[in-house]
Amino acid sequence: MKLRLAEMAHARSGDKADRADLGLFAWDAAGYAALARVITRERIATHFAHHLGSADPGRVDLYLLPNLLAIKLVLNGALNGGAALSLRSDNLGKALGAQLLRMEVELPTDEAAIVLAGVKLALENF
Repeated sequence: MKLRLAEMAHARSGDKADRADLGLFAWDAAGYAALARVITRERIATHFAHHLGSADPGRVDLYLLPNLLAIKLVLNGALNGGAALSLRSDNLGKALGAQLLRMEVELPTDEAAIVLAGVKLALENF
């Protein structure tokens, strides 16, 4: 089953110089397990290739943070030199969090149902 990351997680993002810093947060342990399996440096590099200048996974740092149910991503060189140097009006890290949430991933139907049920429960109690 194909899901957008927005259906299974939430994100925070920012920037520092020419790096975008993104945090992807699952709503529960089942969601985190799914994210930790499907989010790879290669997939992130491909998704953000137009910002990175290539789909080179070496431009992406990925840190698994299981105690926070989160994945930290650093996109190196993604901001066209940084906010002060760039002519892009939408290049700041804040915008990239929303772009990350539009990424689609494929999950087995039974796992997707568990993840979506966890998200629904978390949001009901939020």
